[in-house]
Amino acid sequence: MSTDGKPRSLANTETFPCVRCGLTVAAVAPDGARRNHCPSCLHSLHLRDECRSRMLPISIAVLRTGEWMVIHRCTRCGELTSNPICGDDNQLILMRMAVRPLAQPPFPLEAFGDL
Repeated sequence: MSTDGKPRSLANTETFPCVRCGLTVAAVAPDGARRNHCPSCLHSLHLRDECRSRMLPISIAVLRTGEWMVIHRCTRCGELTSNPICGDDNQLILMRMAVRPLAQPPFPLEAFGDL
């Protein structure tokens, strides 16, 4: 029982250790959504196909609804996955990933000078 007399939900107390930084992460984000990645470093664990390898956050995708997704790549098998961001995710890392394509385009920026 919780301090207010209501039964304690297992989902609200479930945690997992981050595979990169070791932070103890609550499996439920403050907004109530299930989480599968560390809010500090955004790394995750690949649970599909019993791969059990680290998933690196490599990019951001924005859905038509405006929802941001973290794109992860498995360090062992290379599989890509997408997961919704959570409200307490590291905003600096999210912004760095979001602006990386603009900061490092695949062509020389000098080409815009001739337009």
